Amino acid sequence: MKALVVEDEHKIANSIKQGLEQENFVVDVAYDGVEGMDFALTEEYDVIILDRMLPEIDGITIVKKLRAGKDHTPVLMLTAKGQVEDRVEGLNSGADDYLTKPFAFSELLARIRALTRRPQKTATSQLKVDELVLDTGTFEVKRGKKAIRLSNKEFLLLEFLMRHPRKIVKKDNIIKNVWDYEADVLPNSVEVYIKHLRDKIDKGQEKKLIHTVRGFGYMIGEMKNV
Repeated sequence: MKALVVEDEHKIANSIKQGLEQENFVVDVAYDGVEGMDFALTEEYDVIILDRMLPEIDGITIVKKLRAGKDHTPVLMLTAKGQVEDRVEGLNSGADDYLTKPFAFSELLARIRALTRRPQKTATSQLKVDELVLDTGTFEVKRGKKAIRLSNKEFLLLEFLMRHPRKIVKKDNIIKNVWDYEADVLPNSVEVYIKHLRDKIDKGQEKKLIHTVRGFGYMIGEMKNV
């Protein structure tokens, strides 16, 4: 999954990023409201962790802008303000949840997990394409009865493909969603990881699940009219 953290306190922002990356998230970070607004409006995320008080543009304004544009990405708002009226204002602006600083990372993660399980994203932690099953909660992958061990990046790539079953996914879109914004991605990085997945998922199998659509991108699942 991909998350955006918008927080002007660098120590907090970087701690959240590090913690989420250990939980197999791809994380972009913005340290002010202008950059946060730009990321939120131009990139796709599974969840946004948004500080209420930000330089330039505050969190309330950002979430209102998102909702006005029919963007329903789950938003968890962070704040040092704990008064009821402040929480109400945040929720009324369109935020989905509210967490007061200081907080434990375990609580932050639990709230993020709850938000990303809601129906607008997915009703289950399992993604399935034919006999291939990926569980975003336990990080387990199986093809039939065979368990498949993946690296963190392989898991993220497979998860992204499986969220778009039987659809052609362009390389640029993969890079945007599987690598964070500041990552130094080599030109053949996607091809290398696709090969790793094929070796682990399709090798020895009569039916191939991962396909290259030359000139377009990649697809997982049975090929139809391609």
